[in-house]
Amino acid sequence: MAKNKNMWGGRFTKPVDKGFFEFQKSIKYDYKLLEYDVYHSVIHITALNKAGILDDNECKKLKMALKSVLDQIEEKGVESFLTSSEIEGAEDVHTYLQRIIEKKLAPKDKELVDKLHSLRSRNDQIVFNEKFYCLDKSVAISSQLITLLESIIVLEEKYAKENFIGYTHTQRAQAVPFVSYLSAFFYMFNRDTERLQSYVHNLNIYIGAGALTGSSLTKENYNEAIKEFQIVKQPSNLKLVENAMDNVSDRDFIIEFLSAISIIQMHLSRLAEDIILYSTKEFNFIKLPEEFCTGSSLMPHKKNPDFLELVRGYTGMIYGNLMAILTTMKGLPLTYNRDMQLDKQPLFSSIEIVEKELTIMAQFIKGIELNNKVIKAILKKEKALYATELAEWLVVEKKVPFKKAHDIVGRLIILMEKKGENITNADLKGLHCSLTKKIIKEKMNVMHALMSKKTVTAEISNIENVKAKVITDNIVTSN
Repeated sequence: MAKNKNMWGGRFTKPVDKGFFEFQKSIKYDYKLLEYDVYHSVIHITALNKAGILDDNECKKLKMALKSVLDQIEEKGVESFLTSSEIEGAEDVHTYLQRIIEKKLAPKDKELVDKLHSLRSRNDQIVFNEKFYCLDKSVAISSQLITLLESIIVLEEKYAKENFIGYTHTQRAQAVPFVSYLSAFFYMFNRDTERLQSYVHNLNIYIGAGALTGSSLTKENYNEAIKEFQIVKQPSNLKLVENAMDNVSDRDFIIEFLSAISIIQMHLSRLAEDIILYSTKEFNFIKLPEEFCTGSSLMPHKKNPDFLELVRGYTGMIYGNLMAILTTMKGLPLTYNRDMQLDKQPLFSSIEIVEKELTIMAQFIKGIELNNKVIKAILKKEKALYATELAEWLVVEKKVPFKKAHDIVGRLIILMEKKGENITNADLKGLHCSLTKKIIKEKMNVMHALMSKKTVTAEISNIENVKAKVITDNIVTSN
């Protein structure tokens, strides 16, 4: 009788339907977790050795085989395993690893692989794998965010002395330093970095849950195994399970990570939309780097912001991935259910999208050029941009009640729209006795507007503060 290569099957008398087997396989996507399944196996066989279930020689052979898997992942990437014959017919990443180890131990120690899964459950393995994966990916995305923040600073320094036009309701509002405009996005992505730091700090990776009630191995067996593992790979938040039922049924960490990614994506989409808008001929404030644009197959003149449009478009997919997991989890009874297998594709999808976007956006930002000629012309001509500052001058210097000052300047704007440069001192005196053409010239300009602001200062963003927090919070795990 042929050996059953699945990790289950003794109580079945009929073979699995081939169509169903293909339908329920997860190896086509959960192979990405192979590295972390190796980590779980290393800790587990160490615990088995401490318990006397594996002798020292058996433990050594299994660890050597597992190490060779890690070596290949480091050298060639996890995708290099997709072409191996062992993946054919493998149900999931756990079964696949067993087959890889069996081949490495063959022929002499082939049967030793049957001891690898002693006293553990895939329910425990998969939540361990996914948490470790999320830990590493949150570290990687944090690093990418810092690179993007550095690119924003490059643009801030390039245009440190230039001014810009601030909008509310997509209507011209007030003059702002361009540094302050860019700094708004710096603050957004900095919050994203802090959010990931908090996520990593609170993410506990547990082992020893069994299927749902714990393991026959002792706490001492596992705690000693965890300590040995942490010498090599150092997630300080790797722990022995506390509540096994909660652990195997928990996917909060995926929902939380996808929530953080969704906020990052929202910030990327807002940045993309601003750049798209301000690069149109209607605004003409920004010139796009051509290497991230495409043309039209019909219209020769087009330079389309396709990268930015795709960032904006992918936002719906990333939000959808979060909603997919929330919907999957909302009605599941304790503990593990097969529905939870479907948590991986949305997780992998969102991570892969945002990683690519952050990589490209960091390069894109540095290639942006400001169209100073157009912006300066608007700042000089558009007196309505300084209406707020004039109203504040009336309040502060002339002690006019703000409601009245607001009304005076509102009527002034109407008058300016009608008369333009032909407005007279008499016209202005008709609004308020303090107003003259000289006062209008002194107070309704970009220099006065920016200097009148006392609560904020336009400064180049400080990346060192961000980096210091990342190091302090120990976001980087050692490999």
